[in-house]
Amino acid sequence: MVIYVGYVQELRKVIGKRPVILVGSVVIVINDENKVLLQQRSYPYGVWGLPGGLMELTESTEDCARREVLEETGLIIGKLELVSVSSGPQNFVRAENGDEFYVVTIVYVTKDISGGSLRVDGDESLNLEYFDLSNLPDDMVGSHRKAIGDYFIKMSL
Repeated sequence: MVIYVGYVQELRKVIGKRPVILVGSVVIVINDENKVLLQQRSYPYGVWGLPGGLMELTESTEDCARREVLEETGLIIGKLELVSVSSGPQNFVRAENGDEFYVVTIVYVTKDISGGSLRVDGDESLNLEYFDLSNLPDDMVGSHRKAIGDYFIKMSL
């Protein structure tokens, strides 16, 4: 199962399954106990990752990050700090339905949880849990594990 935003669905009608470049955002949400929020995803099933997703037309990457966190976790976040930008051949994805794309992922961190309440969305998420940064789950999206590693590096500078 692949869940696309409206823009990508329209684009796929024109180009079919050919590779495209898509831009998305993920957010390292840190709570008061210095733990990171991860979502156990419905796709790929059971794998843990950061909340995030693909940009819609007219959105900034920051707007995308805030929207995705709200949709997937129920939390309203404020200030975002840039951690890293990830792109290149290691970000190639071939979805189960055959769609191919390269993702440019903007990684943000925030400790600014300004509202909402933590809830599993039931569509993209199976579970939400805060993890100690040094004790992440084994079954995790590789690029998201790297993003958290980039955050560790940034913190130590």
